[in-house]
Amino acid sequence: MKLSFHGRKVHSLGKPAPAIEGLVVGTGLSPLRLLSSFVERWHRETSSFHLPVGEVTITLENVLSLLHLPVVGNLHAFQPLHVDDAVQMLVDLLMVSTEAVRAETGQCRGPYVRLQWVRDIYERGCQTSYWAAAARTYLLHLLGCTLFANKSATNVHVVYLKALCDLSQTGRYAWGVAALVHMYDHLNDASISSSR
Repeated sequence: MKLSFHGRKVHSLGKPAPAIEGLVVGTGLSPLRLLSSFVERWHRETSSFHLPVGEVTITLENVLSLLHLPVVGNLHAFQPLHVDDAVQMLVDLLMVSTEAVRAETGQCRGPYVRLQWVRDIYERGCQTSYWAAAARTYLLHLLGCTLFANKSATNVHVVYLKALCDLSQTGRYAWGVAALVHMYDHLNDASISSSR
């Protein structure tokens, strides 16, 4: 089995710029910088982790105590996005030109963007003092490397940006529930020996 670990990608972006630190902390997502993966210990047959201490199932209480992510709050229904909607959302929320976004979504063949592209947009947002856009970009990168990491190991789905539209509301979502659901939805696929 190949394990794809995004920790280096999280660390490559570093800590949020001081000007957006408060915005990031206010969303409740800053503990995601510490998240690591247990994929290599997942067993499809029992839907649990096999550790030296025995068989373990991750619960919402575990998510709350280990990741400090809220498990009570609003649930966000991430509905599939059409590419045109993703383009408009990226232009509006990340302050990026339509041409640049169309080129990126075209290269990714859908409503996705590369994590490297997101890091570049974050740096530009910090340089131009677009702090809300920089905070959204930082959080999208963090979500793409942790909670909503996917098999591509390089892309993040733009749909997660929907939860970051109003940063004052982002902390009200039950991110722990989203983390647990995403993990259980994807661990069976990720644990297949030919999968990465």
